[in-house]
Amino acid sequence: MSLFDVKGPLKDAAFGATVSLKSGRGAQALDAAMAAEPLSLPKILSDNGGLLLVQGLNEINDDPALLVRLSRVFGPEVEDYRHTLTNLSSVHTQVPEILLVSNMVPVSKMPPPRPEPPIAADGKLPVQYPHRVGWHTDQSYRRPPPDISLFYAATPVASDQGQTLFANGTLAYEALPSALRAKVEKLDGLHAQPGTGRSRRAAVAGETPRAFKPHERSQRQPVVRTHPVTGKRSLYICEGGQMDWFDGPFVGMEKGPHGDGARLLDELMSHMTQRRFVYAHEWQQGDMLIWDNRCLVHAATWYESGEQRMMWRTTVHGNPGAAYAGEAKSWIPVAAE
Repeated sequence: MSLFDVKGPLKDAAFGATVSLKSGRGAQALDAAMAAEPLSLPKILSDNGGLLLVQGLNEINDDPALLVRLSRVFGPEVEDYRHTLTNLSSVHTQVPEILLVSNMVPVSKMPPPRPEPPIAADGKLPVQYPHRVGWHTDQSYRRPPPDISLFYAATPVASDQGQTLFANGTLAYEALPSALRAKVEKLDGLHAQPGTGRSRRAAVAGETPRAFKPHERSQRQPVVRTHPVTGKRSLYICEGGQMDWFDGPFVGMEKGPHGDGARLLDELMSHMTQRRFVYAHEWQQGDMLIWDNRCLVHAATWYESGEQRMMWRTTVHGNPGAAYAGEAKSWIPVAAE
């Protein structure tokens, strides 16, 4: 009998689940249960559309290495952010496998702008692109891309702000009109690292992107990706800030922010982020979300700049699928050059 209770789907969503322990609670108890049943949570994650919520893990604040131990059950490699394209001011000083997502110094990552209008036509939080922007999957500008992210609320903001939104690419793919599905089946997207000057905003403004170093080059990714565990097909795309709007967004289609490729991406993103495919998480201190980047995209939401927010993320690699077999890491300078 499993040590875990699973209740799904998540509130107002068609996927995801809340996981709790049948006996005991807290991060230490969860760590022990995951060590005793190392295959359970990865299977629960796959069985529930790639998104799990675990609550009440406040001990992680005092022992951040616990987050790394919890991460290891999801794959063979928990990324060390000192060896990536990440600014070191965003790396935890004692536990380099933890990325800091915060508006506090020294990270100083400001919240995204508030949508205008701030409420959707149905009176709810805006989720659908282009009313809601910022949709992406973690580090899609690298090959092989990562599998799983764990995101922990060390210091969240007020519960009606700073939500994290998730859109399910599997459900969205299954609901594609047949003609559109046929159009994207063999298509590749071109994903760019934020900060390399290849965003849609930069292209529209007529800016000249800076020169790439070899390990910073934009990376091709399939628009429709087969999940290596479930075998299900899923949309795998991002929008404005994480696609290459100079040589893409799609390989073999008209380039730039005003062409056929741009119109197709807008159509796909609008489809994928319909409310029926989305979950909106209201954070509480001690919450941890586990998500599968191979089939989900997510977006951050606005919060008051006077609020202080500190979130910790780990990234797990190891099973991107057969299409990436044997590839060197594109973001490592020696491998790229």
